[in-house]
Amino acid sequence: MDNGAQKLTTALSDPTRFSIYQYVAKRKKTVTVQEIAEHFSIHPNVARLHLCKLEDVNLLQSAAGKSGKGGRPSRLYSLSDQVVSLQFPPRDYQLIADIAIESLLSFGEAGEAALVRMGRRIGEEAAKRALQESGSDPAQLTIEETVESLQRLIIAQGLNPEVELLDSGAIRFRVNNCTFLEVAKKYPHSICKMHNAMLKGIFAVYFGEIEVQEQEWILGGCQSCSYIVIRPSRVGA
Repeated sequence: MDNGAQKLTTALSDPTRFSIYQYVAKRKKTVTVQEIAEHFSIHPNVARLHLCKLEDVNLLQSAAGKSGKGGRPSRLYSLSDQVVSLQFPPRDYQLIADIAIESLLSFGEAGEAALVRMGRRIGEEAAKRALQESGSDPAQLTIEETVESLQRLIIAQGLNPEVELLDSGAIRFRVNNCTFLEVAKKYPHSICKMHNAMLKGIFAVYFGEIEVQEQEWILGGCQSCSYIVIRPSRVGA
């Protein structure tokens, strides 16, 4: 694991810090150190440390601002606009990915099929590695633990996800950004098929073969790509 991946994994491994990230992601607006301290019943210095570590790995960003209560300006924290790229420096990663994808798609249907297989393999390998590193057996995890593990993994893939367990037992999965947005504008159908295959690969490692129902997609004008994931025991129910 390279240094960037190690830093991100370390940042998210602390339960309180991961909960703080989830809180900020769901709020979708700026938060202060004091707000985090009060919400999580921790000392402001501890809250500041957690927020700084999340900023260090580009999951959060901060700016000086007024809290509305007078006094000195506060640091206002929000989700980072950057896409987290782990395998290469961000510019190199995007360039290599774009060239590789365009090269594959130049071979027509055969290239697209290879791209989809690649997406599936990336998802499967990422999930296997995450479970191995955490020492987790998906068969022994509760569904709540599984959802949390999935969210950690998908964040580590550079995505900003929302994972929700529905009353029906299915999982609603929403992605609020696209790691391949620029090349996806040129090849929307192919890139979405690859991304869907990657997500199916991730979920298949946790649950076995699953059914994925696509509901919304960013390139279709929606704010997120949204899916319903039906676990094996519910397929065809």
